[in-house]
Amino acid sequence: MIRVEGVQHRFGAMQVLHDVWFTVPKGTVFGFIGPNGAGKTTTLRMMATLLEPDEGRILVGGYDVVERPNDVRRVLGFMPDGFGVYERVTVAEYLEFFASAHAIPLDKRKRTVEAVMELTDLGPLRERLVSAMSKGMKQRLAIARTLLHDPEVLILDEPANGLDPRARIEMRDLIEQLQQLGKTIVLSSHILTELSDMVSAVCILEKGRVLASGPVDRIGQQLRPEQKVARAVKVRLLSYPEGCDAPFRELPDVAHVERGPDGFLRIAYHGGDETVAAIVARAVGAGLKVVRVEPERDDLEQIFLEVTRGELQ
Repeated sequence: MIRVEGVQHRFGAMQVLHDVWFTVPKGTVFGFIGPNGAGKTTTLRMMATLLEPDEGRILVGGYDVVERPNDVRRVLGFMPDGFGVYERVTVAEYLEFFASAHAIPLDKRKRTVEAVMELTDLGPLRERLVSAMSKGMKQRLAIARTLLHDPEVLILDEPANGLDPRARIEMRDLIEQLQQLGKTIVLSSHILTELSDMVSAVCILEKGRVLASGPVDRIGQQLRPEQKVARAVKVRLLSYPEGCDAPFRELPDVAHVERGPDGFLRIAYHGGDETVAAIVARAVGAGLKVVRVEPERDDLEQIFLEVTRGELQ
C-alpha cells in the first residue's frame, strides 16, 4: 500500500534522510520506530504530500506523492504529532467543518459525521465544546477528522503521546477496530511498549537511516539465526501440577518447554498451526485445564536495542 524507495531529504546543509527504503503491506498495522530526531516525522510528512523528497520517490495506494498529490490525499488520512484544534466550536461543528473541507456533499455530510462520531465513541460529546475535552478525547477527535473521507491509509504520528493509561488502552482498541475495517495504518512512536501488541511489521530508523524493516518475527530471526525454532506459544493453565510439561515434550515437533517468569508454559516448536493444535490436544488429553494459548512475539524493545547496536548492519 505504501512504497518508500531510495528517499533522501535535506534541510539546508543538513541531510536528515539517507537512502530510505521500506514497504507497508495493505491491511497491516505498521510501526515506524526510532528515537527522537531519527527522521520519522519528516518521512511521514512526505507520505502525506506536505514535503517533497530531494531524491527517490514515495507511492501511496499506487500514486506518486509528487506527481499525483491530490490522488494521494483522497486515499490517505494524516494525524500529525502536535495537531491543532479549533476549541471554540462543538465536536459536531468541528467535524462538519472538515467534512465540508473534504467536499463531502451536503446531503451526505451529516450522515458521514454521525458515522465517524459513532466509530470513535464521540457521539455523546457532539454538543461539547472542544476546549472542554480531555487530551484523550481530542486525540479521538483528530482521528475522527482523518476518517471523514474514508481513507484507505491512516498515518498517525505519536497518537498516544501524553495520554493517560486508560486513554492509551482506548486508543489501542480504536486502532485495532480500524484495522478490522480494512485500513492500512502506519503508527510512529519512540515508546515501543505501546506498539508491541499492535504492529506486525516495523521499520527501524536511526539518524535518517533504515536499520531494519519487515515483519517483526522475520527481523527477530535475522538477529538470532542460530535459533532454529521460528515460533513459540505461551500456554496458561488453571494450575501447574508437577510434571505438567512432560506431555508436550513427547510431541515430535516440540523443541523446548519451560516455565516462564510470567507463570506460563513457554513451548517452542517447529511447524505451523497444526503443531499448535497438537499442543492444545495433548494438554486436553493429559487432563490439563487450559485457560489461554497465545503466540509469543519478539519484544520490540529488545529488537530495537539489538538492531541499534549494529547486529543487522
